[in-house]
Amino acid sequence: MSISRRRLLATLPALALAGCGFQLRGTKSGTLPYKTLFIALPETSDVRIWLERYVNAAGSSEIIDDAKRADATFQQLSESRGKTILSVNAQGRVREYRLQLSYTFRLINAKGQVLVPPNEITLSRDITFDDSNVLAKDLEESLLWRDMNNDLVNQIMRRLSIIKPRNPDLDEDD
Repeated sequence: MSISRRRLLATLPALALAGCGFQLRGTKSGTLPYKTLFIALPETSDVRIWLERYVNAAGSSEIIDDAKRADATFQQLSESRGKTILSVNAQGRVREYRLQLSYTFRLINAKGQVLVPPNEITLSRDITFDDSNVLAKDLEESLLWRDMNNDLVNQIMRRLSIIKPRNPDLDEDD
């Protein structure tokens, strides 16, 4: 095979991907339509910490400390975490758990008008359990909760960057 033919075969997949509109997920995917954003969560909240990181990495919005000056305010409406038994063995001991996270949020402006209506995100992960490895399984569970928090903030950022905010000054009929 000649060298030019090898180059052609090597670049063909790259051209096909570029032609179909494929783009790697990166900092451009999280651009928000708001210049300033206030996050109405405690400073120690895991969701706030991760959300600040993602917004700062995107670089399209600035996080400020005053809700009155912000173009949008992120509000958590509800958050619930649960751990339910998924299956038991023949002796009646737990074999699997299901971790569940449900989170609802919205965005409002400085006047209190809704920019993005309430959105709910529900995540779940299954985890096996073993009585002989309790410490290892506790560590695995905490890693799964952290992974779920990361996934939650990823989904929040995608929704905020995709959902076109409605103009609260216009009526619903317009």
